[in-house]
Amino acid sequence: MSKTANPQRQLDTLLREAVALQQNGAFAEAEDLYREILKLRPKHFDAMQLLGALTLQSNRIEEGIELLKKAVAINGMQAPLHSNLAFAYNALRRFKEGLASANRALALQADFVDALNNRGNALAGLDAPADALVSFERALTLRPAFAQAWNNRACVLRDLGRAADALASCDQAIALQANYAEAWSNRANALSDLNRPQDAQQSYQRALELAPAFADAWNNLGLTLVDLNQHEEALQHYERAIALSPAFAEAHWNASLCLLQLRRFEEGWQKYEWRWQRNRIKASQRVFAQPLWLGDFSIAGKTILLHAEQGLGDTLQFCRYAARVSGLGARVILEVPSELMRLLTNLDGVAQLIEQGQPLPPFDCHCPLLSLPLAFKTELASIPATTPYLFADAQASQRWAERLANSGEDSTLKVGLVWAGGSRPHVAELRKNDARRSIALDALRPILEIPHVRFYSLQKGPAAQQLAQTPELGARLVDYTDELTDFADTAALVANLDLVISVDTAVAHLAGALGKPVWILNRLDTCWRWMLERADSPWYSSAQLFRQPVLGDWASAIESARAALATRAESAKSPTHRTS
Repeated sequence: MSKTANPQRQLDTLLREAVALQQNGAFAEAEDLYREILKLRPKHFDAMQLLGALTLQSNRIEEGIELLKKAVAINGMQAPLHSNLAFAYNALRRFKEGLASANRALALQADFVDALNNRGNALAGLDAPADALVSFERALTLRPAFAQAWNNRACVLRDLGRAADALASCDQAIALQANYAEAWSNRANALSDLNRPQDAQQSYQRALELAPAFADAWNNLGLTLVDLNQHEEALQHYERAIALSPAFAEAHWNASLCLLQLRRFEEGWQKYEWRWQRNRIKASQRVFAQPLWLGDFSIAGKTILLHAEQGLGDTLQFCRYAARVSGLGARVILEVPSELMRLLTNLDGVAQLIEQGQPLPPFDCHCPLLSLPLAFKTELASIPATTPYLFADAQASQRWAERLANSGEDSTLKVGLVWAGGSRPHVAELRKNDARRSIALDALRPILEIPHVRFYSLQKGPAAQQLAQTPELGARLVDYTDELTDFADTAALVANLDLVISVDTAVAHLAGALGKPVWILNRLDTCWRWMLERADSPWYSSAQLFRQPVLGDWASAIESARAALATRAESAKSPTHRTS
């Protein structure tokens, strides 16, 4: 009898020792004991699942998943096991599997707080922030002192556009755990969303005092320094993040934007290729059997596919390179969104235009449009700056000319207005950019009050509803946008205007590509393409920039544009408009 009892007693003793070592942070010693137990009894459930948990603590996530799956095969009725698997899958961004494991844990134990937290993280990763919020709030109802759930709740509140609530949630996490570096960093993220960069800077610095190797905080502090117009310092912070985490795509990407803003084009274009490693972008990367061309081999006599990426404005800006590619002796196929098909029909250098989603003809190599500056080693002086390179349809333009001439309008200047970019609320990063680059129609009131100007709305999307919501301002604009079905229609109308005033959106690029005078109302944390402190643009000779002097100060930028327009309207008055 003693012979059969002794091995069990030995295993129990080893297990107790291993658990004590693990609880005291002696992971290597604990692991040795767990493995000794598993040598003696390969299907020892406790040793298997505890070793799995230990490997997760040691950040050996893949190994931990394999161990936990073996434990599930031994006994799949333990909720903590499935919850740990959910945690591990989430860490690898395998959110569907994370959600499935969290749901299994909750099916076994409905009020298992850790599983609710892991379920929330999985749902957040699957872009279901509202559902994630329900899960976090259920966890907090059951365990109000759960600091991690308060912190995670803050992240999804930001995704839902509730930055002030996110800030309060971070403060709850910090009240429970004062040295919680991630909560300090997320607090700073919320402050950044609220356009409070000085306060954000302080919270990031607190996070970094607590965790000097916190690469994400170094990266986000860089973004806040951009908001404070400190670009060289921002670049140093991105480089610090990269030194800590060399494969940190977001930090490389942000560094690329900063380098391009600072006109350090050679480094900037090279780092810009990191966009394809970003979690938000990588799924949209095109994979072809044909090689990617980045200027590194001859394309004379070859057929190359140039394909649009990112926004419509990007396509309008960089389609200019088609002529340069054709000039190397290649036959150019250009693939673009449907909204641009008619406009780009006669683009110089393009042999065949393909609508996105349609079957592709044969080709020998390919290049995304925004990699072409890298392929051509574009510097400031070598930007293909000749405009116009896009042209409105002559017949459609003539119809608009006759229509505007017959409208009985005797104003001197015809000015098109765009006050908001496209709304992309499903992506937190883009929602923040859209909010910062866009203004309300009411903010343009000083411009709309200038006499001797006829204003035309070029605003599409939800922001166009502001015309009806503010009828006294709406009455100052002629609105033909219901007749503008694509960018060819818009180009034909813009061709008959004297000037376009726009926030940083696709219509600004359209006007610039048409060679039409365009005034761009630009946020302080400007897109890289407008660089820094310039009132002009090397990309569009007809563009003039009116910049915020500090983050969020639209009033100053609009006042500068108002004064310039008033002067232009006064000087442009024809003799028939003057009184004797």
